[in-house]
Amino acid sequence: QVQVVESGGGLVQPGGSLRLSCAASARIFRFFTMGWYRQAPGKQREFVASITTDGITKYADFVKGRFTVSRDNNQTTAYLQMNSLKPEDTAVYYCVGAQFWGQGTQVTVSS
Repeated sequence: QVQVVESGGGLVQPGGSLRLSCAASARIFRFFTMGWYRQAPGKQREFVASITTDGITKYADFVKGRFTVSRDNNQTTAYLQMNSLKPEDTAVYYCVGAQFWGQGTQVTVSS
């Protein structure tokens, strides 16, 4: 049974924007913080952003002012709006809730 599913990745030019979505099962979404992580080739997975059930957000320093995390409780979906993308943002982006990880979605920032 799939618990968490990401979508919305793709290829974008530097300075562009993407919005990632994370659809989660209701029993996860309603009770747990939803987090976003990323893993670039040859690097460890790193924290990007998170949002609690009360809407409290937290960001890694390298995305502050550029990325925005949000959640739609009716749709049991979390979002990661990414603006002003840089080549160093290229990575597989993962969503996690209640220790259930999605399969990841590739984001490539390149001209």
